Amino acid sequence: MTVGDIQAEQGSPQGQTALAKPGGDTLSAAPEQTRPAIGDPAADGPFTTRQLLRLDEALRVADRQTGLTFSVYIGEMETPSRAYAEKLQKQIEGADRAVLIAVSPNQRKLEIVTGNEARKRISDRDAKLAGLSMAAAFAGGDLAGGVLAGIDQLASHAGRH
Repeated sequence: MTVGDIQAEQGSPQGQTALAKPGGDTLSAAPEQTRPAIGDPAADGPFTTRQLLRLDEALRVADRQTGLTFSVYIGEMETPSRAYAEKLQKQIEGADRAVLIAVSPNQRKLEIVTGNEARKRISDRDAKLAGLSMAAAFAGGDLAGGVLAGIDQLASHAGRH
């Protein structure tokens, strides 16, 4: 599905996120970027420390409530972006039960990739609705809020385990 230039699709086995571990920190793609200390501005990354903490908590809650693994990748994607997101998702431990939200703000791309088991609980329609909600927040300049909304909507559609 294409929303403006933002794409949201659900598909084959999940790709990998930039997370060090499922439910862990949301990181940008640039390995040289480091996470700021609490209280320091996150000048080099797309998120403030407070936003990173909120994203981390949202991922943990989604994992715990659904029994699925939610991950977020923020950074540049190779072309085609869908294939790249699927490749990333496959690298997640337990990829069959994983959900990846891959966002490239500079390329205006959004990919939602679910593993085989996760796909049974999150339909294409659900993923598209979450993608539309995220794209609306991104268009308003709220990257963190869009990602948080997407995690929440996808977890809600997946239901409790």
